[in-house]
Amino acid sequence: MRCPYCGGLDTQVKDSRPTEDSSSIRRRRVCPDCGGRFTTFERVQLRELTVVKKSGRRVAFDRDKLMRSVEVALRKRAVEPERVERMVNGVVRQLESQTEGDIPTERIGELVMEGLKAIDDVAYVRFASVYRNFREARDFNAIVGELEAEPEAAPAPAPARRRKEPSAT
Repeated sequence: MRCPYCGGLDTQVKDSRPTEDSSSIRRRRVCPDCGGRFTTFERVQLRELTVVKKSGRRVAFDRDKLMRSVEVALRKRAVEPERVERMVNGVVRQLESQTEGDIPTERIGELVMEGLKAIDDVAYVRFASVYRNFREARDFNAIVGELEAEPEAAPAPAPARRRKEPSAT
């Protein structure tokens, strides 16, 4: 692994551990040349994925680009980074488990929208507005109407409180 500070090729791994969801390995590294410390992440890649753009152009799938677009939709929203990481990992796993290696951008967009809908309604609407190329306010009204029409999950019942028994003194 090349050192990001000095470009040295002989970095040493000081610590390795799985991430919380065990989807990757986190490695702390140190460069013996400059003493720089940095972290790398190692993930399993089942196959090479190719994204087929609307224009027909083919590009290599970029997980980091997917993560950035999700983070833009979630900007200034109170969502734990672990939930975002799990959602993106789930999208990537679904894409990798498909039988073919070519994935249309529409498929990626739909999977991301499903994931965002489960995490945060505002981020879902933000992503949908870009993905579906909203042009007018009624486009927003339509998607918000869809959200409002869906039955919300019933809140969990509150735990029963124990009544304090009077003391027998």
